[in-house]
Amino acid sequence: MEYTIQKLGYLAGVSTRTLRYYDEIGILKPSRINSSGYRIYGQHEVDLLQQILFYKELGVSLEEIKALITSPNFDVNAALREHRSRLLERRQQLDQLIANLDQTLLQKEGKQTMKDKEKFAGFKQQMLDDNEAKYGEEIRAKYGDEAVNRSNQALKNKTEAQYAEVERLGEEVLTTLASAFLTGDPAGELAQKAADLHKQWLSFYWGSYSKEAHAGVAQMYVDDERFTAYYDEKQPGSAAFLRDAVLVYTGHSS
Repeated sequence: MEYTIQKLGYLAGVSTRTLRYYDEIGILKPSRINSSGYRIYGQHEVDLLQQILFYKELGVSLEEIKALITSPNFDVNAALREHRSRLLERRQQLDQLIANLDQTLLQKEGKQTMKDKEKFAGFKQQMLDDNEAKYGEEIRAKYGDEAVNRSNQALKNKTEAQYAEVERLGEEVLTTLASAFLTGDPAGELAQKAADLHKQWLSFYWGSYSKEAHAGVAQMYVDDERFTAYYDEKQPGSAAFLRDAVLVYTGHSS
C-alpha cells in the first residue's frame, strides 16, 4: 500500500512538516515522487518511520537514529527486540513511580507511614535506567556486570543527604576543572584538586577505588564523544584536560 505525505502523517500521528524535515535530512525519504510532484511512501518507508518513532520515544537523537537505520548492519528484528526490552524497562520504571506516588498519598492521608528513603526510590531507579540506556553497554564491557551492578546497588542504598552531597561534589568537580583549565597545566595545583575531587565523586558510586580504573574512566571521557561533549560543553578541550590531570594524579602519565 502507498501513502501520500498527508495520509502517512495522519496514519503515524506526525505532521507533514516533520515528514518533510525527515526527507531533507535524509532520514526518511519517499519511495518516489508522483507525476503531480507529491511524495509517495511505500511499505518500506512505513516500517522505517515506525523504527524512527520508536527510537525517538526512547530519547535517541535524530542524528543517532540516522546513523543506526542507515548502517549496512542495521537489523530490523534485532531493533524491534531492543525496543521491546527498553519499553518494558520503562513500564517497570513507571510502575515504580506510580507505586511511589500511591504510597505518598496514603501517607498524606494518614493511612500509611513512609520512610524518607522510600520517597526517592523510583527516581533513583529512573536515573539508573537512563544511565544504563546511554552508557550501560560500554561500561559493562569495560568493567564487567558485577562491578556495575554493585555500583548501582550502592547508589540505591544512599540516603537523600548522601545523594545531595554527591550532587554538590559533582558540581565542585566542574567548577574546579573550569578554573584549572584556564591555567593550562594539568599537573598544577588546581588541576590536581579537580582530579582529587573527581576521585571522591567516583568513590561515591564505586565500592572500591583503584588508580587504574580512575585513569581508565578519564580516558573514556576522551574516547567516547558523549562524555567529551558533556565536559566540553562550555570549554572545548576540558575532557582531555581532565584526562591529563587524572593521569598525573594516578601516576599514569607518560
